[in-house]
Amino acid sequence: MAASKVQLGSTIEVLVTGLGHEGQGVGRWMETAVFIPGALPGETVQARVRRCAKRHLEADLLEVSQASPERQKPPCILAERCGGCSLQHCSSAMQLELKRDLVQQSLSRLAKLETSVEAVWGCEQGFGYRNRALIPLERAEDGRLRAGYYRRGSHKIVNLNHCPVLDPRIDALIEPIKKDLEKTGWPVDVNLSAKGGLRHLALRVGSATGEILITLVSSHRQLKGLESLAQRWMERWPEVVGVGLNVQPKASNVVMGPETDLIAGRAWLLEIFDGIELRIAADTFFQVNTAQAQRLVEPLRHFFAAGKSATVIDAYSGIGTYSLPLARSGLKVLGLEVHPLSVSQATANAERNGITTAFFEQADVAAVLAERLKMTGSLLVDPPRKGLSAEALGAILDGTPDRLAYISCNPSTLARDLQQLCGEEGGYRLETVQPVDFFPQTSHVETLALLTHSGSAA
Repeated sequence: MAASKVQLGSTIEVLVTGLGHEGQGVGRWMETAVFIPGALPGETVQARVRRCAKRHLEADLLEVSQASPERQKPPCILAERCGGCSLQHCSSAMQLELKRDLVQQSLSRLAKLETSVEAVWGCEQGFGYRNRALIPLERAEDGRLRAGYYRRGSHKIVNLNHCPVLDPRIDALIEPIKKDLEKTGWPVDVNLSAKGGLRHLALRVGSATGEILITLVSSHRQLKGLESLAQRWMERWPEVVGVGLNVQPKASNVVMGPETDLIAGRAWLLEIFDGIELRIAADTFFQVNTAQAQRLVEPLRHFFAAGKSATVIDAYSGIGTYSLPLARSGLKVLGLEVHPLSVSQATANAERNGITTAFFEQADVAAVLAERLKMTGSLLVDPPRKGLSAEALGAILDGTPDRLAYISCNPSTLARDLQQLCGEEGGYRLETVQPVDFFPQTSHVETLALLTHSGSAA
């Protein structure tokens, strides 16, 4: 029977040989690729076909006929339903090897680069590592509040009171905050299908300080009694330093809107990163795994210190996460960031720590990078998951900085960009590809790629 003729609901037997970018097991049936969430490489499984795409099948795991020795019982009782984690059923050692393979395969298949990828830097904390949570909310027909991440492949919330990958200090707040919000009677509608209302609960903790921010995301400000509730939270939990209301009126998958009202306390928490005090707001970007993010500082410092230029451009610099440690080590750093609040926080963080060689400019990286590269031969880029824009990549290819460090959270877009940078026209040589496990129990992996231009000394 041809794969194109397989019927929905059919049961098929598949030998799983690899892992997809979303953590699904990948095998072949009748020469057609099959994606099966919950299956591991090396396993033979029975699966039910639920979707027939043009070039692949998607199937639900029914039974593991021959299990991998690396299979384990997920610590979280919701792991099989919740879409937050995709690899809790896989041993830590195998997770690291699978993530290394994801990066290696992306570089070889997509970028045609036969570069050796280093072993993944594992995370000491396999659970309790996330310093931030963004949890969708909805109110059931009986009035009860539901909070949780979406079921894999859907927009149906899997109700939870605890999440083991969250820092325990914010995980402990989910259940009592849910109970308080349930009593308010406020409308809750994450999808804005009715009259709007609360959409998400956002929690953030300073890993080193324990300071916590609570932020409610709503489509409007009509939440009667919010001020008194915020005060009660701060009195109940002294570690909570601020409560905010972020307004996101758009029916969008962008969780937070552009405005956050301070309801009680202060709008930022304090974090210690590489010995530097950072102020972090509820709606500015900071890596969710503080300890693993800090491990990138030393290789970046060493890489740029060995270059010809004493000035580094940090594109997509955020609140100065990497700009400030580099500047403190003796380099001059210019951070480029489009988000105005992040720029003001980065500037304040530099002043707070007495760092005088880090400067920050609010700008669209793609629009100004070509001009800024005229001042230096060292560049750090830490773009979003979509990778570098065509304009930013073009500026790098034209400006040819001697040293380029690329921090990526998406192996596919990293490979796409490296294909151009390391091609004949780009002229870059990959010195190191170092994956780092920022996200244990998931298929996501952070990667640091260090490149030197062929026209410069390595």
